[in-house]
Amino acid sequence: MLRARITGTGSALPDKILTNADLERMVETNDEWITSRTGIRQRRIAVEGEYTSTFAVAAAQRALEMSGANVDEIDLIILGTVTPDFPFPSTACIIQHEIGAHNAAVFDLSAACSGFVYGLSIADRFISSGKAKKALVIGAEVLSRIVDWSDRNTCILFGDGAGAAVVEAYEGDGGILSTHIFSNGSFWETLYLPGCGSRNPASQQHTIDERLFFLKMEGNDVFKHAVRAMEEAASAALTANGISPDNISLFIPHQANRRIIDATSKRLGLGEDKVFVNLHNYGNTSAASIPIALDEANRSGRMKAGDIILLTAFGGGFTYGSALMRW
Repeated sequence: MLRARITGTGSALPDKILTNADLERMVETNDEWITSRTGIRQRRIAVEGEYTSTFAVAAAQRALEMSGANVDEIDLIILGTVTPDFPFPSTACIIQHEIGAHNAAVFDLSAACSGFVYGLSIADRFISSGKAKKALVIGAEVLSRIVDWSDRNTCILFGDGAGAAVVEAYEGDGGILSTHIFSNGSFWETLYLPGCGSRNPASQQHTIDERLFFLKMEGNDVFKHAVRAMEEAASAALTANGISPDNISLFIPHQANRRIIDATSKRLGLGEDKVFVNLHNYGNTSAASIPIALDEANRSGRMKAGDIILLTAFGGGFTYGSALMRW
Protein backbone atom coordinates (compact mmCIF):
# COMPACT_ATOMS: atom_id res chain seq x y z
CA MET A 1 0.00 0.00 0.00
CA LEU A 2 1.37 3.40 -0.98
CA ARG A 3 1.66 5.72 2.01
CA ALA A 4 3.38 8.97 2.87
CA ARG A 5 6.16 8.88 5.43
CA ILE A 6 8.21 11.61 7.11
CA THR A 7 11.88 10.92 6.39
CA GLY A 8 13.43 14.13 7.71
CA THR A 9 12.63 16.96 10.09
CA GLY A 10 14.18 20.35 10.67
CA SER A 11 13.59 23.54 12.61
CA ALA A 12 15.00 27.04 12.85
CA LEU A 13 14.53 29.74 15.47
CA PRO A 14 15.71 33.31 16.00
CA ASP A 15 18.67 33.78 18.31
CA LYS A 16 16.97 36.60 20.24
CA ILE A 17 15.24 35.42 23.42
CA LEU A 18 12.49 37.45 25.07
CA THR A 19 11.90 36.27 28.64
CA ASN A 20 8.98 36.91 30.96
CA ALA A 21 11.28 39.20 32.94
CA ASP A 22 11.83 41.24 29.77
CA LEU A 23 8.07 41.54 29.32
CA GLU A 24 7.72 42.85 32.88
CA ARG A 25 9.59 45.95 31.69
CA MET A 26 7.31 46.35 28.65
CA VAL A 27 3.76 45.81 29.93
CA GLU A 28 1.97 45.38 33.25
CA THR A 29 2.60 41.69 33.89
CA ASN A 30 4.98 39.39 35.78
CA ASP A 31 6.70 36.07 35.38
CA GLU A 32 4.53 34.22 37.89
CA TRP A 33 1.30 35.35 36.22
CA ILE A 34 2.48 34.38 32.73
CA THR A 35 3.93 31.04 33.77
CA SER A 36 0.98 29.94 35.88
CA ARG A 37 -1.58 30.78 33.20
CA THR A 38 0.26 29.80 30.04
CA GLY A 39 3.31 27.71 30.90
CA ILE A 40 5.49 30.04 28.81
CA ARG A 41 8.81 31.26 30.23
CA GLN A 42 10.42 32.70 27.11
CA ARG A 43 9.96 33.01 23.37
CA ARG A 44 12.18 33.65 20.31
CA ILE A 45 11.82 36.94 18.43
CA ALA A 46 12.99 37.79 14.91
CA VAL A 47 15.23 40.83 14.53
CA GLU A 48 15.58 43.27 11.65
CA GLY A 49 16.52 41.45 8.47
CA GLU A 50 14.85 38.18 9.52
CA TYR A 51 11.59 37.14 7.90
CA THR A 52 9.27 34.14 7.75
CA SER A 53 11.21 32.87 4.73
CA THR A 54 14.50 33.18 6.66
CA PHE A 55 13.48 30.50 9.13
CA ALA A 56 11.47 28.43 6.66
CA VAL A 57 14.47 28.06 4.37
CA ALA A 58 16.78 27.04 7.22
CA ALA A 59 14.26 24.51 8.58
CA ALA A 60 13.68 23.06 5.11
CA GLN A 61 17.41 22.64 4.48
CA ARG A 62 17.85 20.81 7.78
CA ALA A 63 14.94 18.50 7.01
CA LEU A 64 16.39 17.77 3.57
CA GLU A 65 19.79 17.04 5.08
CA MET A 66 18.30 14.55 7.54
CA SER A 67 16.21 12.81 4.89
CA GLY A 68 19.03 12.53 2.38
CA ALA A 69 16.66 13.65 -0.36
CA ASN A 70 18.06 15.64 -3.26
CA VAL A 71 16.38 19.03 -3.57
CA ASP A 72 15.72 18.35 -7.27
CA GLU A 73 13.50 15.44 -6.23
CA ILE A 74 11.08 17.67 -4.30
CA ASP A 75 7.94 18.05 -6.38
CA LEU A 76 5.71 19.85 -3.86
CA ILE A 77 6.28 22.57 -1.23
CA ILE A 78 3.47 23.57 1.12
CA LEU A 79 4.00 26.41 3.58
CA GLY A 80 1.57 26.94 6.44
CA THR A 81 1.74 30.55 7.63
CA VAL A 82 -0.34 33.60 8.56
CA THR A 83 2.71 35.89 8.43
CA PRO A 84 4.03 35.58 4.85
CA ASP A 85 6.86 37.79 3.68
CA PHE A 86 4.40 39.54 1.34
CA PRO A 87 0.67 39.23 0.53
CA PHE A 88 1.93 37.87 -2.79
CA PRO A 89 3.79 36.12 -4.24
CA SER A 90 3.50 33.15 -1.92
CA THR A 91 6.41 32.84 0.48
CA ALA A 92 6.66 29.23 -0.75
CA CYS A 93 7.91 30.69 -4.05
CA ILE A 94 10.70 32.47 -2.19
CA ILE A 95 11.59 29.25 -0.35
CA GLN A 96 11.62 27.32 -3.62
CA HIS A 97 14.06 29.83 -5.11
CA GLU A 98 16.31 29.95 -2.04
CA ILE A 99 16.71 26.16 -1.71
CA GLY A 100 16.79 25.50 -5.46
CA ALA A 101 13.76 23.21 -5.62
CA HIS A 102 13.13 24.06 -9.27
CA ASN A 103 10.93 21.04 -9.97
CA ALA A 104 8.39 21.70 -7.22
CA ALA A 105 4.87 23.09 -7.37
CA VAL A 106 4.51 25.44 -4.39
CA PHE A 107 1.89 27.35 -2.43
CA ASP A 108 1.11 28.98 0.91
CA LEU A 109 -1.69 27.68 3.10
CA SER A 110 -3.54 29.85 5.63
CA ALA A 111 -5.00 27.74 8.43
CA ALA A 112 -3.41 29.60 11.36
CA CYS A 113 -2.05 27.25 14.04
CA SER A 114 -3.40 24.22 12.15
CA GLY A 115 -1.30 25.08 9.10
CA PHE A 116 1.24 22.28 9.39
CA VAL A 117 -1.37 19.57 10.01
CA TYR A 118 -3.44 20.87 7.08
CA GLY A 119 -0.30 20.87 4.92
CA LEU A 120 0.61 17.36 6.01
CA SER A 121 -2.90 16.19 5.11
CA ILE A 122 -2.62 17.68 1.61
CA ALA A 123 0.85 16.21 1.06
CA ASP A 124 -0.40 12.82 2.25
CA ARG A 125 -3.18 12.90 -0.35
CA PHE A 126 -0.86 13.99 -3.16
CA ILE A 127 1.57 11.20 -2.35
CA SER A 128 -0.92 8.41 -1.68
CA SER A 129 -2.64 9.19 -4.99
CA GLY A 130 0.66 9.07 -6.85
CA LYS A 131 0.56 12.75 -7.83
CA ALA A 132 3.75 13.52 -5.88
CA LYS A 133 6.69 11.48 -4.63
CA LYS A 134 8.54 13.84 -2.31
CA ALA A 135 7.13 16.91 -0.59
CA LEU A 136 8.31 19.57 1.82
CA VAL A 137 5.73 20.60 4.40
CA ILE A 138 6.70 23.68 6.40
CA GLY A 139 5.14 25.72 9.18
CA ALA A 140 6.74 29.13 9.68
CA GLU A 141 5.76 32.34 11.43
CA VAL A 142 7.09 35.73 12.49
CA LEU A 143 4.17 36.56 14.77
CA SER A 144 6.13 39.26 16.58
CA ARG A 145 5.38 41.53 13.60
CA ILE A 146 1.60 41.30 14.13
CA VAL A 147 1.55 41.29 17.95
CA ASP A 148 0.48 44.44 19.79
CA TRP A 149 3.27 44.83 22.33
CA SER A 150 1.08 47.10 24.43
CA ASP A 151 -1.59 44.39 24.86
CA ARG A 152 -0.55 42.26 27.82
CA ASN A 153 -3.22 39.64 27.04
CA THR A 154 -1.68 38.66 23.71
CA CYS A 155 1.94 39.81 23.58
CA ILE A 156 2.98 37.29 26.24
CA LEU A 157 1.85 34.33 24.13
CA PHE A 158 3.56 34.36 20.78
CA GLY A 159 6.98 33.64 19.31
CA ASP A 160 8.73 33.20 15.96
CA GLY A 161 10.29 30.25 14.17
CA ALA A 162 9.84 27.47 11.63
CA GLY A 163 9.69 23.71 11.37
CA ALA A 164 9.72 21.46 8.32
CA ALA A 165 9.29 17.84 7.27
CA VAL A 166 10.26 15.93 4.15
CA VAL A 167 7.39 13.61 3.26
CA GLU A 168 8.05 10.75 0.83
CA ALA A 169 6.14 7.95 -0.88
CA TYR A 170 6.54 4.66 0.99
CA GLU A 171 5.45 1.09 0.31
CA GLY A 172 4.66 -0.43 3.68
CA ASP A 173 2.51 -0.44 6.78
CA GLY A 174 4.17 2.51 8.49
CA GLY A 175 4.17 6.22 7.76
CA ILE A 176 1.10 8.45 7.95
CA LEU A 177 -1.85 6.25 8.89
CA SER A 178 -4.47 8.97 8.48
CA THR A 179 -5.05 12.72 8.69
CA HIS A 180 -8.24 14.54 9.67
CA ILE A 181 -8.97 18.23 9.13
CA PHE A 182 -11.96 20.30 10.26
CA SER A 183 -13.14 23.90 10.48
CA ASN A 184 -15.86 26.02 12.04
CA GLY A 185 -16.04 29.49 10.53
CA SER A 186 -18.75 30.63 12.94
CA PHE A 187 -16.06 31.86 15.31
CA TRP A 188 -13.73 33.64 12.89
CA GLU A 189 -13.92 36.91 14.88
CA THR A 190 -12.62 35.22 18.03
CA LEU A 191 -9.04 35.14 16.71
CA TYR A 192 -8.11 37.20 13.66
CA LEU A 193 -6.10 40.03 12.14
CA PRO A 194 -8.47 42.85 11.09
CA GLY A 195 -6.09 44.79 8.83
CA CYS A 196 -4.05 43.92 5.72
CA GLY A 197 -6.95 42.56 3.65
CA SER A 198 -9.58 43.97 1.29
CA ARG A 199 -12.05 44.62 4.12
CA ASN A 200 -9.74 47.03 5.96
CA PRO A 201 -7.12 48.29 3.49
CA ALA A 202 -4.25 50.44 4.72
CA SER A 203 -5.08 53.97 5.81
CA GLN A 204 -3.55 56.20 8.46
CA GLN A 205 -6.83 57.17 10.11
CA HIS A 206 -8.50 53.78 10.04
CA THR A 207 -6.19 50.78 10.13
CA ILE A 208 -3.03 52.36 11.55
CA ASP A 209 -4.45 54.65 14.23
CA GLU A 210 -6.95 51.97 15.28
CA ARG A 211 -4.15 49.38 15.45
CA LEU A 212 -5.90 46.97 13.09
CA PHE A 213 -2.60 45.52 11.89
CA PHE A 214 -2.29 43.60 15.16
CA LEU A 215 -3.99 40.30 15.93
CA LYS A 216 -7.09 40.29 18.12
CA MET A 217 -8.09 37.41 20.37
CA GLU A 218 -10.85 36.48 22.81
CA GLY A 219 -8.70 34.25 24.98
CA ASN A 220 -11.37 32.59 27.12
CA ASP A 221 -13.47 31.64 24.11
CA VAL A 222 -10.47 30.28 22.26
CA PHE A 223 -9.51 28.14 25.26
CA LYS A 224 -12.94 26.50 25.53
CA HIS A 225 -13.16 25.67 21.84
CA ALA A 226 -9.53 24.56 21.57
CA VAL A 227 -9.79 21.78 24.13
CA ARG A 228 -12.99 20.35 22.65
CA ALA A 229 -11.76 20.62 19.07
CA MET A 230 -8.35 19.07 19.72
CA GLU A 231 -9.97 16.17 21.56
CA GLU A 232 -12.42 15.70 18.68
CA ALA A 233 -9.66 15.70 16.06
CA ALA A 234 -7.45 13.34 18.07
CA SER A 235 -10.34 10.95 18.71
CA ALA A 236 -11.17 10.92 15.00
CA ALA A 237 -7.65 9.71 14.21
CA LEU A 238 -7.71 7.02 16.91
CA THR A 239 -11.16 5.76 15.87
CA ALA A 240 -10.29 5.68 12.17
CA ASN A 241 -7.34 3.40 12.88
CA GLY A 242 -8.83 1.31 15.67
CA ILE A 243 -6.13 2.49 18.08
CA SER A 244 -6.65 3.19 21.78
CA PRO A 245 -4.87 5.95 23.71
CA ASP A 246 -2.84 3.21 25.43
CA ASN A 247 -1.14 2.49 22.12
CA ILE A 248 0.07 6.09 21.64
CA SER A 249 3.83 6.39 22.09
CA LEU A 250 4.00 10.18 21.90
CA PHE A 251 1.39 12.94 21.66
CA ILE A 252 2.59 16.19 20.06
CA PRO A 253 -0.14 18.82 20.41
CA HIS A 254 -0.11 22.41 19.20
CA GLN A 255 1.92 24.38 21.74
CA ALA A 256 -0.53 27.19 22.53
CA ASN A 257 -1.07 27.09 26.28
CA ARG A 258 -0.05 24.57 28.93
CA ARG A 259 -3.59 24.47 30.32
CA ILE A 260 -4.98 23.57 26.90
CA ILE A 261 -2.36 20.84 26.47
CA ASP A 262 -3.04 19.40 29.93
CA ALA A 263 -6.82 19.50 29.52
CA THR A 264 -6.68 17.83 26.10
CA SER A 265 -4.28 15.14 27.28
CA LYS A 266 -6.48 14.40 30.29
CA ARG A 267 -9.57 14.03 28.12
CA LEU A 268 -7.69 11.60 25.90
CA GLY A 269 -6.41 9.64 28.89
CA LEU A 270 -2.74 10.28 28.14
CA GLY A 271 -0.21 10.61 30.96
CA GLU A 272 2.39 13.36 31.06
CA ASP A 273 5.10 10.89 30.05
CA LYS A 274 3.45 10.56 26.63
CA VAL A 275 3.01 14.28 25.96
CA PHE A 276 5.73 16.36 24.32
CA VAL A 277 5.88 19.97 25.53
CA ASN A 278 8.36 22.69 24.55
CA LEU A 279 5.97 25.61 24.95
CA HIS A 280 7.98 27.00 27.88
CA ASN A 281 10.92 27.74 25.58
CA TYR A 282 9.24 29.06 22.45
CA GLY A 283 5.69 30.24 23.22
CA ASN A 284 2.95 29.82 20.64
CA THR A 285 4.56 29.79 17.18
CA SER A 286 1.27 29.05 15.37
CA ALA A 287 1.81 26.89 12.26
CA ALA A 288 5.46 26.37 13.27
CA SER A 289 4.54 24.93 16.65
CA ILE A 290 4.01 21.26 15.78
CA PRO A 291 6.89 20.88 13.29
CA ILE A 292 9.32 22.54 15.71
CA ALA A 293 8.18 20.14 18.45
CA LEU A 294 8.30 17.19 16.04
CA ASP A 295 11.89 17.99 15.07
CA GLU A 296 12.93 18.47 18.69
CA ALA A 297 11.33 15.17 19.69
CA ASN A 298 12.93 13.42 16.73
CA ARG A 299 16.45 14.73 17.32
CA SER A 300 16.30 14.11 21.07
CA GLY A 301 15.44 10.45 20.61
CA ARG A 302 11.88 10.62 21.90
CA MET A 303 10.63 8.71 18.84
CA LYS A 304 11.84 5.33 17.56
CA ALA A 305 10.87 3.10 14.66
CA GLY A 306 7.40 1.64 15.10
CA ASP A 307 6.20 4.25 17.60
CA ILE A 308 2.66 5.57 17.17
CA ILE A 309 2.77 9.38 17.05
CA LEU A 310 -0.32 11.58 17.35
CA LEU A 311 -0.34 15.22 16.22
CA THR A 312 -3.25 17.56 17.01
CA ALA A 313 -3.70 21.25 16.23
CA PHE A 314 -6.22 24.06 16.66
CA GLY A 315 -6.12 27.57 15.23
CA GLY A 316 -7.98 30.69 14.19
CA GLY A 317 -10.82 30.20 11.79
CA PHE A 318 -11.51 28.02 13.68
CA THR A 319 -9.44 25.28 12.05
CA TYR A 320 -8.37 22.05 13.69
CA GLY A 321 -7.01 18.66 12.76
CA SER A 322 -4.91 15.63 13.56
CA ALA A 323 -2.46 13.19 12.04
CA LEU A 324 -1.59 9.69 13.21
CA MET A 325 1.73 8.12 12.19
CA ARG A 326 3.70 4.95 12.68
CA TRP A 327 7.25 6.29 12.91
